[in-house]
Amino acid sequence: MERSISKSLFFLQRLEPKISVMDRYIIIELIGPFLFGVGLFSSIGVTAGAMFELVRKVTESGLPISIALQVFFLKVPEFIGWAFPMAMVLSTLMVYSQMSSNSEIVALRSCGISVYRMLIPAVILGLTVTGLTFALNEVIVPNANYQASLTLERTLDRDDPPFREEHIFYPEFGKVERPDGSKKDTLTRLFYAEKFDGKYMRGVTIVDRSQYGVDQIVSSESATWNPAENIWDLFNGTIYIVSPDGSYRNIVKFDHQELKLSTAPLDLAGKRRTYQQMNIPQSYEYLELMRLSGNHRKIVKTQVRIQQKFAVPFVCLVLGLVGAALGIRPQRNANRGTSFGISVIIIFAYYLLSFITGAMGQKEVLTPFLAGWLPNFMGIGVAMLLIARASR
Repeated sequence: MERSISKSLFFLQRLEPKISVMDRYIIIELIGPFLFGVGLFSSIGVTAGAMFELVRKVTESGLPISIALQVFFLKVPEFIGWAFPMAMVLSTLMVYSQMSSNSEIVALRSCGISVYRMLIPAVILGLTVTGLTFALNEVIVPNANYQASLTLERTLDRDDPPFREEHIFYPEFGKVERPDGSKKDTLTRLFYAEKFDGKYMRGVTIVDRSQYGVDQIVSSESATWNPAENIWDLFNGTIYIVSPDGSYRNIVKFDHQELKLSTAPLDLAGKRRTYQQMNIPQSYEYLELMRLSGNHRKIVKTQVRIQQKFAVPFVCLVLGLVGAALGIRPQRNANRGTSFGISVIIIFAYYLLSFITGAMGQKEVLTPFLAGWLPNFMGIGVAMLLIARASR
């Protein structure tokens, strides 16, 4: 019985993930500078990116201080997310530089531990922070940004409806039966509204081509969605029935008319969230709406933003490796000020590259995938080159 228990314990011990003393030591050393970097960079970001603007709204627009504080705290998660990759490069650069200047790297290499093995703790922390960044950017940041925007809008624009959109354009495609019995994919309806005030579409024009050879044009002053009946209610308008030769066959005026049409025009008008206020599933929903609308420029832009949303969390791993590769090189003295300066340069270079590739993606010089991921691939390439040089 005792032998059976001892064998089971031995087996369980072999199954446990083994973290060496070196790994544990380096990870603990990394956590302190990482938390310091998160606090430092998020404080700088939220001060420059939110506080100054809120103070201006308090003094110039009469924004209540309580609302300003509420918006301020809602904006904090966004800047924490931006601070994670910055803190990663700062912490890895500082810790590995300190280890190099204290000859700890030399001592570990003399024990037969390779440079690649020493970087495993940085990879572990980088992957952990990548997961945290992804969760933060998907679960907390979009809703917090959206609530901050709505709070400001409701407070500063009390007399205006919360939703305002202009030039809602929605084409609908489907199969239309031809005289010979065949069906062909074609434009079946075209919906246009001059503006949407949150309840009513104003200046509505609908071109109906759902039957072969009969075109119908509906024009109304206003339209609203009726959720109880799942139809559109149109008010004060005219229906023009067009013959195949292009002449008006009949004209009907109406005070109220019901029309079966999807809610897509309403969805297009109501999608007021910016890219910073949408997570990945919401971005895909928006992409489908843009495809329905046929707005090619917004389709490409949304595709690029989606790839960036996938790629941005992995910046933590990439920059962490770059910082570790720079820090692990042989050096005599490690200066924290120098580490901070190098970190700022790396961060600036990365985000500048990300901005350039994003713009190239929107101009269709690069594919959306490359526009989002190319900075990460280049960062990994630089890190691998620096690590290979340090391992010689």
